[in-house]
Amino acid sequence: MAPTESDILNQYLLTSASLPSFLTIQELTALFPRSQQSSPQVRTLYRDLQAQRNALIANVEASIENEVKEGRRQRRIAIKQRREAEAQEIDDEVEIERALFGPLPNDRKHNLRTIVPELESAAEDAEVEIRHLEEEEARLLETVRQTVGSLSDLRYSRLSNSKLRDEILEGLKNVEKTCQGKT
Repeated sequence: MAPTESDILNQYLLTSASLPSFLTIQELTALFPRSQQSSPQVRTLYRDLQAQRNALIANVEASIENEVKEGRRQRRIAIKQRREAEAQEIDDEVEIERALFGPLPNDRKHNLRTIVPELESAAEDAEVEIRHLEEEEARLLETVRQTVGSLSDLRYSRLSNSKLRDEILEGLKNVEKTCQGKT
């Protein structure tokens, strides 16, 4: 599972943030002159630094928690705005049709009395379109049958133009003469 925002911030800001993780009491004591190293005030200073550091860590933890909450809030707002924008997005084609033809029939609200004629009209339009497509299909099918028939004649050497063979041979001879003349 991918780390969350909270996990990442805690790992990088808090894991090694406590005072003993980067400065031990012995290291702090070694920073003082030898005469002061055994003083109880060094331990008091260390505890004071540790308390300040712990307070800072608590503030950072609170800030991380607030940042995570703010991130969730911003995501909710962004999702809401995106949904609103999608709902309000206007289709360019619909706007062009409205500009050219006026309000579209779909723009008005229908009831049972108004929807039935619209559906009947749409069904009639669909039937007309189907008839046109069937006619086009028949024309294309006939064209394909003629092409297949022509290819079948070619396969079995039954050409509709009986002189075609002689014309092809004549053309090949002309190409051969032309090629010989250039070499």
